[in-house]
Amino acid sequence: MTGLAIFAVFVALMVLGVPIGAALMLAGAVGIGIADLGWFSIPNNFYAGIAKYPLLALPMFVLVGAVFDRSGVARRIVDFGVAIVGRGPGMLPLIAVAVAMFMGGISGSGPATAAAVGGVMLAAMYRAGYPPAYSATVIGAAASVDILIPPSIAFIVYSVLVPGASVPALFAAGVVPGILAGFALMIPAVWLARRHGFGARELDQPRPPLLRALREASWGLFAPVLILGGMRLGWFTPTEAAVVAVAYGVFVGMVVYRTIGFRDLFDILVDAAEVSGVILVVVALASIFAYTVSTLGIVDPITRVAQESGLGSYGALAIVVVVLLIVGMVLDGVSIFLIFVPLLAPLMRLYNWDPVWFGVLLTFMVAIGQFTPPVAVNLMVSARLAGVRIEQTAPWALWFVFSMLLLLVILIAVPELATWLPGVLGY
Repeated sequence: MTGLAIFAVFVALMVLGVPIGAALMLAGAVGIGIADLGWFSIPNNFYAGIAKYPLLALPMFVLVGAVFDRSGVARRIVDFGVAIVGRGPGMLPLIAVAVAMFMGGISGSGPATAAAVGGVMLAAMYRAGYPPAYSATVIGAAASVDILIPPSIAFIVYSVLVPGASVPALFAAGVVPGILAGFALMIPAVWLARRHGFGARELDQPRPPLLRALREASWGLFAPVLILGGMRLGWFTPTEAAVVAVAYGVFVGMVVYRTIGFRDLFDILVDAAEVSGVILVVVALASIFAYTVSTLGIVDPITRVAQESGLGSYGALAIVVVVLLIVGMVLDGVSIFLIFVPLLAPLMRLYNWDPVWFGVLLTFMVAIGQFTPPVAVNLMVSARLAGVRIEQTAPWALWFVFSMLLLLVILIAVPELATWLPGVLGY
């Protein structure tokens, strides 16, 4: 009965429009009150939820994304991509996906990449003859890959919720699936452009000189090398890497490109603090819900039902995939992790799923949800920049969702795609 009361309160609060963090906290508090677990457990778990070393990296990587968004790195990377692949139908969408993947290696935030890449690519794609709805869909889908490619804010949150999955292991595990996801999006992007004759005016646009484009993009190209290479060589931890990346980004923006002034720097710090504060408060409030669920053993019946049903590992995983793909259409990634990871952890232990592989799998499903209408955070950003309604992107988004779903099936069938690189690197 306590479990039903907790979930009833949570669902009711969500229907009433209560913010996700407050709804989780209040639902957890109801359970604490009914079970008489002690009211002091609420502030204790609020603090314990964010008093974790991996979370120190989160606000810094948010700041990294804000700094590189304002520095003009995306525009220079786009010019470099055009200089390499040239002009032609379908080339700009291909470059948009590649640049979004690269930006994911700096910020790890889908909406931030959608804003940075969209601000550069949408105008260029419109001039080349691509419909705004199609262009917004390509950029929104491409930005979703960012939470798979390290550094990833989603992986940091997951590592806090699942102690058996370290941040370095998750970062390494996301590399191969992230790259494959990028290719999975490039195929329908180029195919749709050529099938419908989009980009007819692209050949009329100039092609930047390769050496000049490389010289201007080199500072941005070095950023992922510094962040990921430094962690691999043991120069710094993921948290320290975030600090180094911030310092590097500020240097590039203020000294090299001179696109960031002191007044801009203040605005960047404020924006990053607001975003980080919201995420950390939600994590802290959700910790109260997770404490209640785990202490009262609310999910134990779910585990028993799964065990007695005879579904087996793949059957249970199929249900998890369907549920999370549906939920991913209406909730953001952090909220999905905070709600469902405590509920799914017993299933993970029951079926002996690798926690790192399962984390990549969950993140992959969240990535699909980020560009699946009706509520798709990346599509919201790119559609707003393109001046189109989000429902106009739905016919195009279905092709990209289908391509990602095929790759999701492969990732389930071949777990080594996620576990191979962490094993090679000794994580």
